Amino acid sequence: MGEHAHEPGAGDDWRSRLRAQGYRLTPQRELILQAVTTLRHATPDEVLAEVRRSSSAVNLSTVYRTLEVLEGLGLVRHAHLSDRAPTFHAVDPDHEHFHLVCRNCGRVSSVDATEAAGLTDRLRERHGFVADTGHLAVFGTCVECPPPGG
Repeated sequence: MGEHAHEPGAGDDWRSRLRAQGYRLTPQRELILQAVTTLRHATPDEVLAEVRRSSSAVNLSTVYRTLEVLEGLGLVRHAHLSDRAPTFHAVDPDHEHFHLVCRNCGRVSSVDATEAAGLTDRLRERHGFVADTGHLAVFGTCVECPPPGG
């Protein structure tokens, strides 16, 4: 399926990146990044529920603000995998991916970004456009579900 977990601290030092950008490393920020990493793909509400397993001192507003900071630093990304809130996932520069979303059962699969290389190369060559596949979600029907109309 191609899912890859990003361990906070793996690769580049995310703690140093926070400090270099003038952000303090708070326990709440660490808990929120760890929750995103643990859950792999999670809405802010799901992140809050995971964080609340360790700390009741975090509210939804803190989760949203922290996710915005972490995304600005390139530590998490979001994608719109449904009509609900954006879904966040930890960034692993060695394993960039995009998402396949089944409209029938809701299953989300992560696919290595290199699988979209033909499309992204054509967009760059023909339109001078550099696609950001980290935000890409392709909707359709998974192999486990009957095809539409069938």
